[in-house]
Amino acid sequence: MITPADRLNLVQEYYFSRKLKEVAQLNAEGRDIISLAIGSPDMPPSKSTIDVLCCEALREDTHGYQPTIGIPQLRKAMAEFYSRWYGVELDPATEIQPLIGSKEGILHVTLAFCNPGDKVLVPNPGYPTYTSLSKLLGQEVVNYDLLEKNGWQPDFEQLEAMDLTGVKMMWTNYPNMPTGGRATRELYERIVCFAREHEILVVNDNPYSFILNRDEHLSILQVPGAKDCCIEFNSMSKSHNMPGWRVAMLATNAEFVKWIIKVKSNIDSGTFRPIQLAAAEAYSNSDEWHHKFNIKTYAERRVIAEDIMRELGCSFDKNQQGMFLWGRIPDDVDNVETLTEHVLHDARVFITPGFIFGSNGSRYIRISLCAKPDKMREALRRICEMNKNV
Repeated sequence: MITPADRLNLVQEYYFSRKLKEVAQLNAEGRDIISLAIGSPDMPPSKSTIDVLCCEALREDTHGYQPTIGIPQLRKAMAEFYSRWYGVELDPATEIQPLIGSKEGILHVTLAFCNPGDKVLVPNPGYPTYTSLSKLLGQEVVNYDLLEKNGWQPDFEQLEAMDLTGVKMMWTNYPNMPTGGRATRELYERIVCFAREHEILVVNDNPYSFILNRDEHLSILQVPGAKDCCIEFNSMSKSHNMPGWRVAMLATNAEFVKWIIKVKSNIDSGTFRPIQLAAAEAYSNSDEWHHKFNIKTYAERRVIAEDIMRELGCSFDKNQQGMFLWGRIPDDVDNVETLTEHVLHDARVFITPGFIFGSNGSRYIRISLCAKPDKMREALRRICEMNKNV
């Protein structure tokens, strides 16, 4: 009798994979669900990016296998992107590795650095893949708290008081998803100091620093010495409207990159060359392009999302960043899923319950800004109508 691997008992099907099947069924029944759940930008990449893809894809000599390390043009563009926006200088030949999305990078970095039984520090709330992949690969997940009262930043006194024996790696993510908590230079300095003192590898996931951010763009690699103990992910999905293209990068010291390539080269092959060349073009998008799509468009949608939060009786921090709005549900609601299921089935609007990100998210909901304003206004109208009928 054929049975699945024991590791499948450690995880569940990804929440959105499972829930979207239900939403698809509701739509098939004519329910017309408006999704404000997933952070998949609904706008296109820049025209020049698409033009390069189309032009290069028509060539006869561009369809073969590509190097795992990525083509030089893309690595150079990634290094220039970090220099231009973050003031971080990287050697494109040795300190950068293109990825087929950050999710893939989580797998490769964990395989490259962690043995079965090693402990991994994972934020609560945090991106579920940090937890699920660690479990699948045999690591012990140790949660550290992110709380609203601390601005969703780690409590370093709590971290220092923990038993850190056997901890190999720590995941951080700023601007934070799902909470929208902001990064600061001081925060990154404390994280690097903590990593060096305890000989822990920190992996900072940084895909949201362009969304609703008019201030300085921050990277953990701006901290002197960070390359020695930190890896930073950066994705084109959010900042360049390219979620389906699956292009991301990691940056760190040359030795760490070598170790990761040893894993990656045994798992996948290089990205389609026209996609790499188009991504290289996208990294040169103008300041005006980023302002239009990453700030102006999302700012307009945030206003509607805030109205939805208020209509649901939720409180929220207006200073949060990123392409979501994170809000605390009213005290008289017994369970967050009670609220989200009510909204789904009675208002026909799909929003995300915060419990999927960890126990510290159990009294919160998340609204995505990745929907056209008319759809968001219709979602607000439906929720208002639902409340009138209660």
